[in-house]
Amino acid sequence: MAQFLDVIIGSFLGSSVVTALLGLLFLRRNKTIETQIEAQFSQGLKVFESTRNWKEQALAELFGPMQMQLERTKRAFQRWDNKNLHLEAEVIQKGNIAIRDLLLAKGHLIPAHLMLHAVSLIEHYDAWIEAYNRIRNDNNLTAQTDFVFVGPAGYPFPAKAEQAFKDEFHALQQALYSV
Repeated sequence: MAQFLDVIIGSFLGSSVVTALLGLLFLRRNKTIETQIEAQFSQGLKVFESTRNWKEQALAELFGPMQMQLERTKRAFQRWDNKNLHLEAEVIQKGNIAIRDLLLAKGHLIPAHLMLHAVSLIEHYDAWIEAYNRIRNDNNLTAQTDFVFVGPAGYPFPAKAEQAFKDEFHALQQALYSV
């Protein structure tokens, strides 16, 4: 009976040691997996936060103000039926300069797929501003010219570029605010 008791105690102690060792191994393995999961989650969260911050900044600093200026100049252009130097100078010119300056100053917020559109808008606005300054600062030409247009000179307004920026504005609003 004593021998039987020794075997039971030995088996119990042996299995306890094996169980403890296996428990330590599993605990160590689980900690490693937990650390890896936390690192992946943390990395994913950083990417999400970075992307969201870029979208918020792009919407607030570039796409929102640009959308308002595009709408403002478009509506002014629709009202512009004959020579109106005030409308041209106060809305069209200032709006064109504002849009061009936004694109130039906030180029880091322009996604790669819109870069060629941005360049075409800048080119159009540069040509228009140059023509406006040349025409409106020359008293002889001011009297002769009702409208400043650069389309016939090879710089038509890039409507596709305008639409691409408006589409991106709406996409950012949707992504951020489900609007």
